[in-house]
Amino acid sequence: MEQATTLPAALPSPAGRTFDDDVAFLRQHGDVLLLASPSGGRVAVSAQYQGRVMTSTVGEGGRSLGWVQRDFIEAGKTGTQFDNYGGEDRFWLGPEGGQFGLYFPPGKPFEISAWQTPAAFQEGVWDVRERSDSAVSFHRSMKLVNHSGTPFQLDVDRRISMLTADDVARYLGLTVPDGVRWVAFESDNRITNTGTMPWSEKTGLLSIWILAMYPPTDETRVVIPFRTDETGPVVNDAYFGKVPADRLVVHEKEGFLVFRCDGRHRSKIGLGPDRALSLLGSYSPSTGLLTIVHYDKPQGPARYVNSMWEQQKDPFSGDVINSYNDGPTAPGKPALGGFYEIETSSPAAALHPGQSLTHKHRTFHFVGEEKALSAVLETVMHIRLGDLRERGLEAGAYEGDPRRIATGQ
Repeated sequence: MEQATTLPAALPSPAGRTFDDDVAFLRQHGDVLLLASPSGGRVAVSAQYQGRVMTSTVGEGGRSLGWVQRDFIEAGKTGTQFDNYGGEDRFWLGPEGGQFGLYFPPGKPFEISAWQTPAAFQEGVWDVRERSDSAVSFHRSMKLVNHSGTPFQLDVDRRISMLTADDVARYLGLTVPDGVRWVAFESDNRITNTGTMPWSEKTGLLSIWILAMYPPTDETRVVIPFRTDETGPVVNDAYFGKVPADRLVVHEKEGFLVFRCDGRHRSKIGLGPDRALSLLGSYSPSTGLLTIVHYDKPQGPARYVNSMWEQQKDPFSGDVINSYNDGPTAPGKPALGGFYEIETSSPAAALHPGQSLTHKHRTFHFVGEEKALSAVLETVMHIRLGDLRERGLEAGAYEGDPRRIATGQ
């Protein structure tokens, strides 16, 4: 996950900010593309900010569900370590660190002072290819060099589209209960090798990396179900130092984990392809918001790029899903803004010239009373909200929990 920008960070975005408020703000600084669905849901997309879904809402007058970094946008800066505009679906490429990482130039150490998000996918307006009331398509050509000096030339095609009630049933097996308002959308992301050489594991591969930024509350918890019929570590919690016991509870027997995402302690977790399922989500009782992210996970074995900041023994043993909680980057230093993230990645792309790889990332927001949202969570993940309270949702439930198995060992 990204490191600190030099721009002072703002406090967490108010959970009560409306969609119309954020759209009005964004329009003061550039064009905004609005998409709508028959359910009443709306989505704000920006070509200026690299084809990002900036935010969404379940209907007229509804809260803004994405995280928008107003201070950074108002400052008008580009070319920082991380141009942090916000957005609940942004396109990046992996890996981050390691000998094939994209965020450390050749010869530079794996340290914060050398970390740099590539300009190729964090700067510039993306071309709009097609647009309708419910979908928009973008295109961008890129050139990159990884830490080992391997060049990449590629095209990126990205389509944002609203999802329907039929799509909710298709991907989540859910009929939305009465009284629940919802919005759902998909990003369909494709990269194509436009160079003259094949991409090889010997010199490094790319992956599609989709990151969703959300405003936290003190009670926000990311919930991740996982496979219990596999052996080995359940979760990697060593990205930015081991996650404290009061912030991560792993229930290995029951097959789910709970990760506190309050925007107050910088930490990150990840699950590899053997443990990860095709969905994960988050819940905030105070806002009555349940978010579920679904992505296309290939059947069978797949290799994933490794983003750890080190010379890696296995550069293709990385994670397929991640969650990041923001907080101070070091004692006395500011946070990046006080958001949290849910992230999904494609397998490593071993592409010959002209070949493509696609990764689809879907976001489902449900707003309603606790009983109805519990029914949604139980249908989709086979977890009850009551289980979360009893097993780690409430702040005090983490400390001293003997069932915590942070690494699966």
